This record gives sequence, structure tokens and C-alpha cells, in this order.
Amino acid sequence: MNVFIKKVGRGINRHRMIEAGEEILISVSGGKDSLALCLALAQRKAWIPMDYRLRGLFIDWREYPAGAENRKRLAAFMERLNIPFRIVEASIYPRSYDKPFNCYICSRNRKRILFQEAQAFGITKIAVGHHLDDIIETTLMNLFYKGEIATMLPIQNFFDGKIKIIRPMCEVEEREVLRLLNVYPLPVFDIHCPRKTNHQRLFFKELIKQVKRVNKHVKDNLYNAPGRINRDYLP
Repeated sequence: MNVFIKKVGRGINRHRMIEAGEEILISVSGGKDSLALCLALAQRKAWIPMDYRLRGLFIDWREYPAGAENRKRLAAFMERLNIPFRIVEASIYPRSYDKPFNCYICSRNRKRILFQEAQAFGITKIAVGHHLDDIIETTLMNLFYKGEIATMLPIQNFFDGKIKIIRPMCEVEEREVLRLLNVYPLPVFDIHCPRKTNHQRLFFKELIKQVKRVNKHVKDNLYNAPGRINRDYLP
């Protein structure tokens, strides 16, 4: 567990994600990644001389509810970490939206609620549990489906920098999160998402796995590629 938390801290320090005295809103989903992030940020506070405050938010979609038992376990976990925590019930669909459900709609709606919550508490930074694998999969998805070099950034500005999304686990691989689960009992649960086993990210996860068999540096290369654009070979 200590190695995992130190690696999260390394990403935070390298990108200067958290300053003394700041309050950070953590997006909590109930999945392994966001719960591991909560644990790392809470434990890190006990290790470093810099003080910062944490607050958690779980969005419980009415269409795919977490259930009373999962909500209870989640609240107890956050209490053990001494993180103030709130559950917001919301519809996964915007009021004016009448198209079929997709991952983009869920993500956009989640951001909207997180921004509202941050604004209500005067918070300017929102921490999300995206890890290195999420980032490199997003890089490939944008290349394949949008034809552009774009990815998740360790720090991403919104509304002219008034709110920032930070990704403290940007240098942590998914396998390291899974390893943490073997030594620390995170109260992980899944909602009954209709796209849980059928979405684009699973394809790219498998693609990277196949390439890694012949090139062990593929993840590092994909992670660093957006910052190493060779303009001599661009039109």
C-alpha cells in the first residue's frame, strides 16, 4: 500500500496538483479507482507536512441506483478516512435529452454535477480516479475515432481555469490498483451500467495488452507521446 500511495504522491508533486490550504473535491464512483484515490489522498495527508482538505461526492443515478447496502458501506469507508462525504441523487439523462444512452452522456452529466458541487463549496479542484491506463486508452481512442492527438491531462482547466480537474493517479498503472485490492479491503461495488461490458475502452485495453507482448515500453511511450510531437514529420 505504501508504494501505491508514494506513486500517487509522485504524480501530485511532479505536476503540482495540490497546494497548501486547498480543498479538493473527490469524485467517488464506488469503483476500485476512485476508492483507491480516496485512500491515497487521505493517507498522504498523514505523511507530509502540507495540509489540505478533502471532500467526497458520490452521484447515485436514479436509473442505476447503488442500493442501500452499498451506500452504507461507502459512507462508512469515507468516515474511516475522515473525509466529509455527500451523496447526490440525479437522473443520468439531461432534461432535454431524448437520444439513446451512451458513455459520453453519463460523463458529461457527471462533470456538470461535480462542477455545481465544487462551486457551491467554493472548491476549485476536482480529483478523479483516472490512472495511466485510462490516459493512454483515451489517447488511442482520440486517434482512432477523432483523428486528433488529444488525451486526458494530469491537470485540466475548465471555465478559463476557474475549475481544474486533477488526476493524481496519472502515473499509476491499473495493475497497481488491483494489487492494492489484495492488501486493503476497499468497499468496491458496480452499478448495473448497460455499457459495462460493451464499450470502446475494452477494445483498446486488449489492443495495448497485445502490443505489450512485443514491446514492454508501449505504455510509457503512449503516455509520453502527446508531449513529444516531432513537428519535422507533421504536414
